[in-house]
Amino acid sequence: MKKLLILAYDFPPYVSVGGLRPYNWHQYLKGFGVEPIVITRQWANTHGNHLDYISPGISPLIIEEKSDRGTIYRTPYQPNLSNRLLLKYGDSRYKFVRKLISGYYEFAQFLFPVGPKSGLYDYARKYLKENKVDAIVATGDPFVLFSYASKLSEEFDIPWIADYRDTWVQDKTRSGNRFTKGWNSFFERRFLRNADKVLTVSNFIKKQLQQNLPDKSYEIVLNGFNPDVMQSAGTITQQTEEFTIAFAGTLYKWHPIHSFLRVCNELTVNKQIPSFRLQFYGLNNPTEIQQTIQKYFPELTSHVTIFPKTENEILVKKLAEANAFLLFNDYSILGTKIFTYIGIKRKIILCYSDDPETILLKEKHYNLHEFDSESKQLQSDLLHDTNAGIVAKDQNHLREILLELYQEFNAKGNISCESQGIEKYSRKMQVERLAEIVKSL
Repeated sequence: MKKLLILAYDFPPYVSVGGLRPYNWHQYLKGFGVEPIVITRQWANTHGNHLDYISPGISPLIIEEKSDRGTIYRTPYQPNLSNRLLLKYGDSRYKFVRKLISGYYEFAQFLFPVGPKSGLYDYARKYLKENKVDAIVATGDPFVLFSYASKLSEEFDIPWIADYRDTWVQDKTRSGNRFTKGWNSFFERRFLRNADKVLTVSNFIKKQLQQNLPDKSYEIVLNGFNPDVMQSAGTITQQTEEFTIAFAGTLYKWHPIHSFLRVCNELTVNKQIPSFRLQFYGLNNPTEIQQTIQKYFPELTSHVTIFPKTENEILVKKLAEANAFLLFNDYSILGTKIFTYIGIKRKIILCYSDDPETILLKEKHYNLHEFDSESKQLQSDLLHDTNAGIVAKDQNHLREILLELYQEFNAKGNISCESQGIEKYSRKMQVERLAEIVKSL
């Protein structure tokens, strides 16, 4: 059986969609003839929000977890001074000092194995001195893991794979100015010079990467839904008391959340949908959304509930109680959320395909350059392919959709979802593809 060393910073119990990808590798690889050895960091999950990312681990020692699926090594984690200041004094104090310290580590980590993430490299090197593996895969971000994999590959003569969940250099939020973009571009090419394969999640991301890495060998391994988790969610029935729409995860600046809330507010105030509940799970900006609702849509306050981040298996069960899911258009980005929604089998409402206000948001905030040769409506394409949801053209169309769904809810006590052909989006099938790639090295 082949042995695969997996470097993954995001990994359960940390609540992150990025952590689900390597987690499912660990869950299913052994069934396809590849034994996974995961090296990650310790996660305490003491806050239930963004502070968990910088909070100390739970032990000064390596935590080893062995099972019939593989092995996980969780390395100790201590936040740097910048993060300790943030944890102790909050976001409003010592901003300049924190920026200086964070900036140092952001640049220095590419030159030397320093900073809070370097524990993964140190333990991986120690492990490889005593154990043999057939390949290494590093999944980013953080993209400094590519540096670690490249060095380990060179030192121990082991092929390695770079896995991109998102782009690095092309993302405007990561490479805002010319210097930062040039710095990242240089190190991306340097780290990947000896990578045997580059994995990514879609053809669009592949084309983005090819702008800086034109000569690499690429493979597509999609995201998907966890079939085991979805099976447990399948036993949960929709709630019947209030028409409930749920949204999970990150809200981006190009998402028309104001528009959606405006339509919901109108339908609630006019008593067209009097029994209504909107649930948000694990938002990146819960305070901002609460303030927006209180300021602009106070009538919605009693109809909206915002829940903190929670572990994926618990989240999926909570989502399964909803009657429908809200999804915002990410255009050329397919994302991970849509697969979770599809796996739970609840009607998906996608906003929007052609709304003037939303188009302006996209022009102002969208992070990536798109290609005319590629579809710019990947989520819409997937919904049509699986019959898993409805694409709202604009605000007026959304109003019609919500009224129709509410009428169905009143008549039946639930909202039907007649999805089909979703099995191919199981993460288990995608892991089989990864196993084939590892064996081919």
